[in-house]
Amino acid sequence: MNRVFCIVLLGAVLYGAPSFAQNPGTEVADSVMNAVYNEIKTPYKYGVVLMPENDSLGMDSPTVFRKGSKWYMTYIVFDGRGYESWIAESKDLLHWHTLGKTLSFSGLSEWDGNQKAGYPSLLDYEWGGKYRLNRFNNRTWMSYLGGPTEGYEAGILSVGMAYTKRNAGSPHEWNRLDKPVLTIHDKDAGWWENVTLYRSTVIRDKTNSLGFPFVMFYNAKGNKGNPGERDAERIGMAVSNDMEHWERRKENPVLDHQVGITGDPYIQKIGNVWVMFYFGAWWPGTHGAFNHFACSYDLVHWTDWKGEHLVKPSEPYDAKYAHKSSVLKYKGVVYHFYTATDANNKYRIAVATSIDLGRSSLQPAN
Repeated sequence: MNRVFCIVLLGAVLYGAPSFAQNPGTEVADSVMNAVYNEIKTPYKYGVVLMPENDSLGMDSPTVFRKGSKWYMTYIVFDGRGYESWIAESKDLLHWHTLGKTLSFSGLSEWDGNQKAGYPSLLDYEWGGKYRLNRFNNRTWMSYLGGPTEGYEAGILSVGMAYTKRNAGSPHEWNRLDKPVLTIHDKDAGWWENVTLYRSTVIRDKTNSLGFPFVMFYNAKGNKGNPGERDAERIGMAVSNDMEHWERRKENPVLDHQVGITGDPYIQKIGNVWVMFYFGAWWPGTHGAFNHFACSYDLVHWTDWKGEHLVKPSEPYDAKYAHKSSVLKYKGVVYHFYTATDANNKYRIAVATSIDLGRSSLQPAN
């Protein structure tokens, strides 16, 4: 593909040119997928930007947003008991310092007492946009993975919702709804989510294209119950009118690789194309865990990228896993934040970029 054609094609993707208008439900053309890939790829690894002082702790699942002149990153920490949610601050997207917790351990009798892994909701999804957290009902919202069992993602996990009326960039305990909003025991739960639920991401669809303003994508583990069948993780969707009451949109998942993990969806929109960043693991012919993407015109039908992974293991600090995306474009530079896991199972937050910004001064001991 020559350079001039690439530029024209990319312009069509970014600005929704009529030549790329598609009917909802149609597959995204290879030419558009290639243009999206060339826009979002980040071949330069800056390195680790956040790691725990105590090396026995694990940092995971970044989500980056902007408020005022500063950037904020929520992430989760595993300390052996379970997940808690934290927040950090930055002026330049490369140098971060921890502020404190947003979701902490609570009473052991509560449904989420030992697991609270939070993911801010209603993030501005326009590519190169403001990346602010939008409010609904005078609240800033956060979906989270919750559960009562101690250990690493132990027991049956469900999706909960938390909110705050305070500054979302400040470290404080968010309010939580009394019960989960999605569980494996719901009447409309699908065959593919009958073991446990995992990460969720919630957007506000400004066009109400699905008949609801709020759309949640989440991954879950399950199977059809066939003898000897191994569990796999897949991505599905749910919808809501009020952020508190949710219903599944489809019986089957929207993204499924049949084996391994297809998980941790994160949504952006480039022109008229929705882009779902997600991670894969243990697919045939692949190594470790890696970040990938799919595209859609209608949020329901997704075309999977068939080319190179966006981020994959290549450095000592991410030798095992380079996974779980939070991606943005700011002042012409694409930043792809991800969880980097080394050969010793140490979890930290790293970033890859679209241009070479040098190397991080943080040097983890591997």
